[in-house]
Amino acid sequence: MGEANDEGSPADDEAGGIDYAGRAADILGFSRWWQIAAAAGMMAAVSPYQYVWSSISPELAEGLDIALPALGAVFSFYVVFQSLSQFPAGKWRDSRGPGALTFLAAVLAGGGYIGLAYATSLWQLYLLYSLGAVGVGIVYTVAVNTAVKWFPDRTGLTTGVGTMAFAAGSALVVPYVQANATVSAYSDVLRNIGIGILIVTLVGSFLLRDPPKDWLDRKSGGDDDGNGGDGLAASIRGRNYSTREMLSTWQFWLLFAMFIAMASADLLVIANVVQFAENFGLAALIATLSATLLPISAGVSRLILGEAIDRFDRKRVMAGSFLLAGLFRIGLVGAGEAGNGAVFVAFVLGAMFFSSPLYVFFPSLLADYYGAANSSGNYAVLYTAKVGGGVFSGVVAGYLVATMGWNPTFILGGVLAVAAGLATFVLRPPSGSGLESPEASRERPN
Repeated sequence: MGEANDEGSPADDEAGGIDYAGRAADILGFSRWWQIAAAAGMMAAVSPYQYVWSSISPELAEGLDIALPALGAVFSFYVVFQSLSQFPAGKWRDSRGPGALTFLAAVLAGGGYIGLAYATSLWQLYLLYSLGAVGVGIVYTVAVNTAVKWFPDRTGLTTGVGTMAFAAGSALVVPYVQANATVSAYSDVLRNIGIGILIVTLVGSFLLRDPPKDWLDRKSGGDDDGNGGDGLAASIRGRNYSTREMLSTWQFWLLFAMFIAMASADLLVIANVVQFAENFGLAALIATLSATLLPISAGVSRLILGEAIDRFDRKRVMAGSFLLAGLFRIGLVGAGEAGNGAVFVAFVLGAMFFSSPLYVFFPSLLADYYGAANSSGNYAVLYTAKVGGGVFSGVVAGYLVATMGWNPTFILGGVLAVAAGLATFVLRPPSGSGLESPEASRERPN
């Protein structure tokens, strides 16, 4: 099992390999990494919708004289619209490219935040945040699948860059928001963030483009049907499935169930880590450290484990990561019961480090199994499973905590992650994909 070659490495030409970087440069006129830079910049720009909401909601509630709990539905609308908008956006992008779509995303996401500065009622908040969420959903599916389309050889690392930017991009915005966390200043803060979102996303809409469908010779090193060819990544070697065809395979539905399980486990910690720490009577510093370091661990892990699935057997890395994510969650209960704050924080970081890369693993494996041509629409369908994770970590978790307590709820989250890890061993390429042969069915690109 070899390792993924570095960009432009002479080793690309060895053993019938494909010079992906060279072919991309011939098409673009510059390095394909600029596509990833543009995609990551857009992801970072729209990240305040998800990661800055908790910082701006108190001022919005006070300024508009709205009870803070009434704003909870605003974020719920965000999750739903951000997730469900990705399928139509992905289908459009696969057939017509990212340009006009990302221009629309810039208007929606940037305009949504700018509009918040002038909102005067709760229904306006619902509308503006939901429209902005559609823009965020467009940016998310475009950015992730830019990596899939331009980097079939390094899908893990490049999707890791984009999703890390989405997780960590708001780190630059939160200090600005916190420094101006007053009712009199929040309108200017919202407007300035919206202008930043608009500008960065507009620039991305002019930079991003898709490779032509024939940019790689699918027959290189393989048979006349394009099957095989060790130099070609799995997403290029196999056949391209339409969304309808993908939905008819059992592998997709297993991936869907695994996504729900992992998103549930992941969001359970993100949404409840502070309350969970307080449940054990741990010091306020422990809760604060856990909440502060959590997104950093999540972002860094997407790069490290994204690179790992490019270099090593993809399914084994994925299975090991999910199993460890589950064990760390179960360990959190033990650390809390023991009252050991340092171990509790360490286990929070470990739990997030191994669960957060689900947003890297799934698009990579999905492209391997079902091809890159329709990857935007196909992954958008799979991504709707995040709604199930959101329901579990919110409504279901709230019910479980009320009826059983925090410990059984977090243990259940760990069990879900372990189950997803074990399910990984059952996965194999769909029958008829062209990846079933011993040489062609390897899940890693090179």
